Amino acid sequence: MATDKPFDRATLLMALNELGRRAHAAGRVIEIAIYGGSALTLTMNWRVATKDVDAVFERDKGFVTKIAAEIAEDYGWDRDWLNDGVKGWLSAAEQDPDVKTLLGTYPSEDQPGLRVFVPRPQYLFAMKCRAMRIGGVDQSQDVEDIKNLAREIGITTSDEAMDLVLRFYPHQLIEPKTRFGLEEIFSHLRDGPPR
Repeated sequence: MATDKPFDRATLLMALNELGRRAHAAGRVIEIAIYGGSALTLTMNWRVATKDVDAVFERDKGFVTKIAAEIAEDYGWDRDWLNDGVKGWLSAAEQDPDVKTLLGTYPSEDQPGLRVFVPRPQYLFAMKCRAMRIGGVDQSQDVEDIKNLAREIGITTSDEAMDLVLRFYPHQLIEPKTRFGLEEIFSHLRDGPPR
């Protein structure tokens, strides 16, 4: 039976080690890029958990899907714990090697099976802004992530935020909810004390 227990940092690292171990045992070295809440959970100390792992693994899709399903079965996780639903939110800038960084090699550099990349905070901020879920400023994990990422990278106004989003996405892909959401978020940030 699958569990909905969130993935904290320790569980994510265990999952990556297990993916890497199984890939290494199969004589493979796979590469995945992790985004969203899982990237934040792995790289920032203010995001403590995520419900799944949003990743892209195009070159090794069949193999990764197979071993992820085996891991899900072994640990009682949802079959889609590792999914590529984030693909629709990627920027054309994705091809620029400077927008991502290597998080690590699993299970180890000496026994490589999995190389994991994560977006730099500026790109992750732009992705979060573009994908922002509607639901009011106090009802979305996206909003908290945007606020915290803004603090990390020094964004203090909605204009600065939009300028950063437009560095990664063309204007026609930005929905009005993004601009309105950012105006609301940054008006609250101005009114309240920093965390």
